[in-house]
Amino acid sequence: MRLLIVYSRNSGKIAPFIQEQGYALSQLGVEVAYFPIEGKGLCGYLKNRKQLLSMINVFLPDLIHAHYGLSGLLANLQRKIPVITTYHGSDINNIKIFPLSRLNMILAAHNIFVSKKNRHKSHQTRNQSLIPCGVDINLFQPISKVEARQLLNLNADKKYILFAGAFANSVKNSALAKSAVSFFQDVELLELKGYSRHEVTLLLNAVDLLLLTSFSEGSPQIIKEAMACNCPIVSVPVGDVEDVISGIDGCYISSYQLTDIVAKIKQALAFGGRTQGRNRIIEMGLDSDSISAKILNVYNKVLSKGKQ
Repeated sequence: MRLLIVYSRNSGKIAPFIQEQGYALSQLGVEVAYFPIEGKGLCGYLKNRKQLLSMINVFLPDLIHAHYGLSGLLANLQRKIPVITTYHGSDINNIKIFPLSRLNMILAAHNIFVSKKNRHKSHQTRNQSLIPCGVDINLFQPISKVEARQLLNLNADKKYILFAGAFANSVKNSALAKSAVSFFQDVELLELKGYSRHEVTLLLNAVDLLLLTSFSEGSPQIIKEAMACNCPIVSVPVGDVEDVISGIDGCYISSYQLTDIVAKIKQALAFGGRTQGRNRIIEMGLDSDSISAKILNVYNKVLSKGKQ
């Protein structure tokens, strides 16, 4: 099977969860190629049409897997190769982009949603599946906090909280996180920005908790990565976070009220240990191998349907 993955490279690089999913699929025997989209907005995406058609003619894929609604819409401007689209959250939660995603849902051979909430918002009932992105549990695994802090040159005696994103990303709602952390003495809020994948693993083992305060999410990878490292979590109830962390000691769901966030951080810091999150990830089948097997099953169904 030959698969062309279509994605946006406006950030300057491929998103790790897309690259890791592609690698996991290649391990199952899928021949994978990538087409990066450069340009913002509908007009920016449409400028890539000629290059995409050229790539299709050269690579001759059996299927196209587009990540995010606008990428899917571009891929569906040709009707020869079936297109599967994964919607990651911003393409559903952004009111300006959502109508374009809805149009793509009609055109796509199959639609994949990463959370129940976003599938419900989509109103899509046909040709759809619920499949979050998987986490590489070989990369994200528990190590000693002492060792992780030494490798990152972090203070052995200080309390650290990892913020689940870049401070400048308005969707991540860093103002709430900063306000909450200001109530604690000798606690530093670290920004998740500019780290390699290996360094993110070290961070999740080094910090005392992960804090997520986003206004909206799909199925945030950092939550699953934190769980795989047994890192305590405080998060607002966005995307599929509640489904993933509920019932795990050391993981807490908070409202957007500042007093509640502060109280949950206090609980997480008092917890003081590591969680059993990794077991939950494995039990839910959220590891990369399990997820790639589900996606491959979708591919095979789409291809078999096309041959009927």
